[in-house]
Amino acid sequence: MNESPAEFREQHKRRLSWMPWLYASLKEKHLVWARPWQQEVQARLMREETVTLAEDCFIAPEAGIFAQLGRPIRIGARSTVAAHAFLHGPLSIGADVSINARASLDGGAVGITIGDGCRIASGATLYAFDHQVAPDRLIREQPVTSRGITLGIDVWVGANAGITDGVTVGDHAVIGMGAVVTSAVPAWAIVGGVPARVIGDRRDR
Repeated sequence: MNESPAEFREQHKRRLSWMPWLYASLKEKHLVWARPWQQEVQARLMREETVTLAEDCFIAPEAGIFAQLGRPIRIGARSTVAAHAFLHGPLSIGADVSINARASLDGGAVGITIGDGCRIASGATLYAFDHQVAPDRLIREQPVTSRGITLGIDVWVGANAGITDGVTVGDHAVIGMGAVVTSAVPAWAIVGGVPARVIGDRRDR
């Protein structure tokens, strides 16, 4: 094939957007164009939304990141947000956090706090608000409440797992694929199921 590497650049950008962990291992010949691309993406985001980004982040341009006044988003150093992730503030995201494709995080009124080193897998949902269901009115007329969600450090939220409003997840915990977490998770616990329950401890493995 005679095509120059530049002709594959758009595909390379798409690959990085869907698999942003690859950004940290790019060679200098790729960083020559990747750094300015990311600088432009991030500068535009910070102009248009109430977003603060620390150094060496990667933000896929296809991600939906919305942080109007009063709902800020802060993202720590070396953290990544993949394509088609949805982020709505208030969110406080630590350093070295990865939010993978199609994850959905909505901070409600109180917000979501994510500790350093967390991994949020594809399709995970964290919603820091809830609708009431009283029988005296339609669902669309129900009041909305918000208590917030907190993840400690080094938490892994598996693919398609859900975490509901008011939940705190302890340091080093693992949320299994497809689990629905409705109550506090202890540090180091492995939880799974619907609703999620403790099924193990990382320190025993």
